[in-house]
Amino acid sequence: MPASSRTAPCAAADARSRLRTARAYLDVARLVLDENNPDEYLNVAAGLAVLAGIAASDSICWARLQKRHRGDDHRGAADLLRTATPDGPSLATTLLRLLDLKDEAHYGVIVVAPRRARDAIRWATKLADRAAEETER
Repeated sequence: MPASSRTAPCAAADARSRLRTARAYLDVARLVLDENNPDEYLNVAAGLAVLAGIAASDSICWARLQKRHRGDDHRGAADLLRTATPDGPSLATTLLRLLDLKDEAHYGVIVVAPRRARDAIRWATKLADRAAEETER
């Protein structure tokens, strides 16, 4: 099995825990984005949104598939998410948008544009909202 498709088993409690983590990342991302001097915090807000999206994706997969992606390439998580729910392909596309922003947000020297930071928070919120639906089933 390729490294990008490695998985690990998990329980329903794990899905709820990862959702709480996703929500915490989102809460802080929103606070950071609202700072008085946002240019200094845009990468941080976007980076936190990426982490929120990854955690929410894990939560969905854990709730629906009782497994999660475990590997260095988060694109494998998108592949797994694609199979988790009927709207999995759309959710995977949302996660991939976030992952496309990951390196720029976490390691870039160029500031993430304000719109992209807001988009990242919106995308991560979409994933977290779906994770909440799945963990409440």
